[in-house]
Amino acid sequence: MGRAVPASAPGGAAKPLRIVARVHAMPPEHNAGAEHMLVSMLRPLVERGHDVSVWLSRYGKAHQEYVYRGIKVIPLESRLDFSLAVRRADVLVAHLETVPSTASLARGYGKPLVVVCHNTHRPTFRDVAAGGTALAVYNSLWMEREAELFFAEYPKSVRPAVRLIVRPPVFAAEYATKPGKAITLINCNSEKGGHVLKALAERMPKQQFLAVKGAYGVQILPDLPNVEVVEHVRGEDMREQVYARTRVLLMPSSYESWGRAGCEALASGIPVVAHPTPGLCESLGEAGIFVDRNDVDGYEAVLRKLFTAAEYRLAARRAKARSAELDPAVDLAAWCGAVESLV
Repeated sequence: MGRAVPASAPGGAAKPLRIVARVHAMPPEHNAGAEHMLVSMLRPLVERGHDVSVWLSRYGKAHQEYVYRGIKVIPLESRLDFSLAVRRADVLVAHLETVPSTASLARGYGKPLVVVCHNTHRPTFRDVAAGGTALAVYNSLWMEREAELFFAEYPKSVRPAVRLIVRPPVFAAEYATKPGKAITLINCNSEKGGHVLKALAERMPKQQFLAVKGAYGVQILPDLPNVEVVEHVRGEDMREQVYARTRVLLMPSSYESWGRAGCEALASGIPVVAHPTPGLCESLGEAGIFVDRNDVDGYEAVLRKLFTAAEYRLAARRAKARSAELDPAVDLAAWCGAVESLV
């Protein structure tokens, strides 16, 4: 596997930095898009020689410190001296629910705070605007536009000193494989479209479906002979356990700020049939096949059309082309430079 960021990436701190991240959960126990985006962003910082550690804010199954993809992870149960780590840190990183508490410590100890935004919900922008955010990272152009609308609506809010777009990095070589035969949904809760998978499986009894349990939400798992339920899968196992068995990926999500799973599938030339959320429209681009999540007839028609060899080849070529366009090297070089410039 190649490096996350080329060795020739511009920038670079004068000395290795201590970068401390505060998050609620991490792989391999918790495998959701937000956490894997953060991992993909921290890996190149490790490769550039920085000391990167992730401190968990919730109790989980892990009791001892461990290393994931070169990143030190400290479970809440193993150590309680997070404030000491903050004092020694050069840069703090937070996302989702950990932002307010980490921001408070950052202000108290005078440390630069990086906030990684994964959605366009109002609380996300309120946390960023609370003051003290040195660098805000948005995962898409549409998220940046939504943030600007928020700041325009609340002109007294404190804008982050620096704003940067980093599209959720997917290293295609880590996911690329030969597609399989199943129609797959990853995370089968209602918001991700578990009911769509169920309806399609009932309509297409001769077609094999994969229902992959997600990291959160009540899962809709059809008890049908043509539906195989796959237990929650670690990120590093997605290629072999999911994408190597998938012919088409379904993403009938009610909301996606980006849609990392779709981009992972594109690496193998797997067509993605998705609900047109702004995030999915931006991430999948011309490779996406968009159908409203309430139009099950439309989903069935598209899937049956993809059964023809010529249509599938065309969709697969578009998927691989879009995957190449999403190469994360430039975004990650800019990210590393932005972090290093905070000190």
